[in-house]
Amino acid sequence: MNSTQEAQAEENQQGGEVSVVLSGCAKDDAGTVFDVLRAAFATDRASADAPQDVTGKRPTVWAATVDVTEERVVSGTVRLGATVTADVQGGYWAVERLRHSLAGTFAVQVVGTVSGDQEEEVRLRLANKRPAPATP
Repeated sequence: MNSTQEAQAEENQQGGEVSVVLSGCAKDDAGTVFDVLRAAFATDRASADAPQDVTGKRPTVWAATVDVTEERVVSGTVRLGATVTADVQGGYWAVERLRHSLAGTFAVQVVGTVSGDQEEEVRLRLANKRPAPATP
């Protein structure tokens, strides 16, 4: 094994937990993103734990911890009412696996990263995928 493969194997053994924080979006859109994550991975958010609006002038954020160690196939189409900002934090391999999985359902744009020794934080912008153009 080369050093990159060894580092990835070690990270996989340490766990694949990623912290996901959603902000700047409607509760229904947050629920849609969490539903997709729950379908693809194990998460600490139960299906009955739907995002709720909070009264007051404070910004609302929703959070979940996702274990990306075992990925399941997600099928079907989902729609967001507007773009969603997701801040994800975890090991490099785990964050990339989560980003790749979300890209199967949403148009995903990386809008910022902060790197550390063993973890990174990435800000993602999630939007609806554009339908494929019709072929004549």
